[in-house]
Amino acid sequence: MKTLKFYLKDCNKNGYCLGAYNFINMEYIKGICEGCKASNSPAFLSVSEGAFDYMDANFVKAMFDTVKKEYKLPLFLHLDHGKSFEMCKKAINYGFDSVMIDGSSLSFEENIKLTKKVVEYAHKHDVVVEAELGVLAGVEDTVKADKSIYTDPQKAKEFVEKTGCDTLAVAIGTSHGAYKFKGEQKIRFDILKEIEKLIPNTPLVLHGASSVPQEYVEIINQNGGELQGAVGIPEKFLTKAATNHHIFKINTDTDLRLAYMSTLRKHMTENPKNFDIRKANKLAIEEIAKLVIKKNTKVFKCNDRI
Repeated sequence: MKTLKFYLKDCNKNGYCLGAYNFINMEYIKGICEGCKASNSPAFLSVSEGAFDYMDANFVKAMFDTVKKEYKLPLFLHLDHGKSFEMCKKAINYGFDSVMIDGSSLSFEENIKLTKKVVEYAHKHDVVVEAELGVLAGVEDTVKADKSIYTDPQKAKEFVEKTGCDTLAVAIGTSHGAYKFKGEQKIRFDILKEIEKLIPNTPLVLHGASSVPQEYVEIINQNGGELQGAVGIPEKFLTKAATNHHIFKINTDTDLRLAYMSTLRKHMTENPKNFDIRKANKLAIEEIAKLVIKKNTKVFKCNDRI
């Protein structure tokens, strides 16, 4: 089976990226894996600090080990937005394949210091390290920022050289959560090109890249929800980043939440006498799988890459 280090090189070489799908329960992870199986795709299965605490580390690892064995796919367990050395160390010791140390809220010098410390520990355990430079606006789980700060290409070069991180999450106009834009939807590909010129051998990552499918938003709002003005990243931008640039990994969290909640809300509204959550959850697993198939085949172009 192909390894994570294989994909670190092969994605950019052959014009595709891996999807990084956040999960918070059994239904999410099963839906994601069903989608990856149907599209014959590798993927990151990501856990935020909040989800890590919600599910408990032992349950996280047990679920991942189960699907890895069951689906026989190149699946990689990833810590999303680790905020401290201790959190990254905990994930590494639990057997994660990859960890993100998010020092983006720190000063440039402190971010380097913290990231370097994580890299030194992780590499001793053959674990890949993602770092972040720049700030994404928005709210998602425990991550919150009022405004975006684009990644400085020159600083990105210095940061990678001083930390030795394996991948770098960059801020080029994406944002966390379901409310990404109020005006023009725009990604700074000019900044991305400059970063690529200066660190051509470093795979890059996009956070806050959910597309916020409007059909899910409409279903939620028609069934008691209130998601007015929710707008995401146009998928054409993501495909361009995956196929024409050095974007190695694109994160998807909000879209999974929307797929899950829209299915549950619709089913419960249409079946008010039902109090067996399994019926709704089964439909939600199927909807998440359909979403993942579309992402892998139409957007990330990682289908048939195992």
